Amino acid sequence: MTERLPIFPLGAVLFPGLVLPLHVFEERYRLLMSDLLSGEEPRRFGVVSIELGHEVGPGAARRLAPVGCTAEVRDVREHEDGRYDVVATGGSRFRVEDVDDSLAYLRAEVTLLPEEDGPGAQDAVAPVTGQFRRYCDRLVSHGAEVADLDDLPADPGSLSYLVAASLVLDRSDKQRLLQADHAAARLRLEYELLRRENLLLETFPTVPASEFLGGGVSPN
Repeated sequence: MTERLPIFPLGAVLFPGLVLPLHVFEERYRLLMSDLLSGEEPRRFGVVSIELGHEVGPGAARRLAPVGCTAEVRDVREHEDGRYDVVATGGSRFRVEDVDDSLAYLRAEVTLLPEEDGPGAQDAVAPVTGQFRRYCDRLVSHGAEVADLDDLPADPGSLSYLVAASLVLDRSDKQRLLQADHAAARLRLEYELLRRENLLLETFPTVPASEFLGGGVSPN
């Protein structure tokens, strides 16, 4: 079954469970937020990464990734001039089936994707956890701040999304992680990416900036 969602294209990838702060200032997304807030709860919209184009400007954000993630509004503040500060949380992955651009903002028919562990998922937890701890240690040694790692999840799905959201990667790699068929495939890809990134961190003296390291608000 499909579901129709308003779509918020972003120059980033949202994962289930990730907190998403947004500063909404462009007119079409003000309208999206106004329509969303006037409706019933849960107030959900879809976040889809932009494959080609920009977040703002005429004709922007028309080529979108095939898989996105729902976002549920948790907190919102409306400014007197019509801007919004929004905090949302990533919910469920979806596949974009059809895009409707008849309104000022995009809407899409989407199919929610199942969350499955997949074959060998539990066996992949320990290797990925070890590589991820090593990765975070190296980030700290380069002066970055990382979250507390004392209680990393043992559940394959939860771990796969935590690692995916935390890694400093190109958007294309992030999108590959979001589109993985199941947790086992995501963990296997993360293991290879972590090995690559750990080698780079051992070789180069600096690390790239990232929205996941520094926090901040995503523009639209």
